[in-house]
Amino acid sequence: QFEKVEIAAVCQCSGERRGFSDPHVPGVEWGNGAIGNARWGGVRLKDVLDKVGLAKKALEVSFNGADGPVVDKTPDFVKSVPVWKAVDENTLIAFEMNGEPLPHWNGFPARIIVPGWTATYWMKHIVDIDVLKEPLQNFWVNTAYRIPKGLFPVVQRFVSQEPVDSPTTPITEIVVNSLITNLEDGAEVKAGRPVDIKGIAWDGGYGIIEVAVSTDSGSTWTSAKLGKDLGRFAWRQWTHSFTPGQAGAATIIVRARNAAGATQVDKLLFNGAGYHNNIAQQLALKVV
Repeated sequence: QFEKVEIAAVCQCSGERRGFSDPHVPGVEWGNGAIGNARWGGVRLKDVLDKVGLAKKALEVSFNGADGPVVDKTPDFVKSVPVWKAVDENTLIAFEMNGEPLPHWNGFPARIIVPGWTATYWMKHIVDIDVLKEPLQNFWVNTAYRIPKGLFPVVQRFVSQEPVDSPTTPITEIVVNSLITNLEDGAEVKAGRPVDIKGIAWDGGYGIIEVAVSTDSGSTWTSAKLGKDLGRFAWRQWTHSFTPGQAGAATIIVRARNAAGATQVDKLLFNGAGYHNNIAQQLALKVV
């Protein structure tokens, strides 16, 4: 009944890099690994909603999955998105991942895909989709997954979940970010020999246009070579090579920039949940 579509998109936990927050914040101590990129196949949520008929007064669309809370006192995990995001052509009900049926851990038999937004909205094992005329009221929307208003330069906001008197707003789109993926802090490299630096960069769907790399603690910067563009919601691989001149220390810094003009920050924008950590990554290499 519905057209099958595919989209390449990053799925990133809201707390990506939370473990590096200083001072410490509660929550899963994620390092750099709470992110993945895949080709998702399914049908547009918009097509399904159009089929059943979307009420003119629809405000939000909520999702519930088959999984339950770990402990009895934990509320059922139900999330919603504004109706305009639900009917975006890129929002999917996916049943495939990289051309194969969704694995169990990735949401079999079907999950919600909300490209550009953090994974809290990407409901797995979907069993229920509701159209709401009033804002959803529950712990996971009204208390959890919220950030201070105005702290981050995001464009897409969840206005119906943003009361005028509330100091917080729901986390929505992913902020621009990048990582070095082939070297670790403290890695040993040889003076006079080329060193390849590889990594990824991503954002909330505006598209990565540059990854700048410094190999001298930020004194000078060079644009890395960008890999294949898999779509504006996918991560972008990048590479850069440099040759350390002499033994000692070399500090590598990477900083991505997107088509909306946003760049990574030099100082942590602290918030109590450790969300949106997009400090320009630094690695100290030992040159021998």
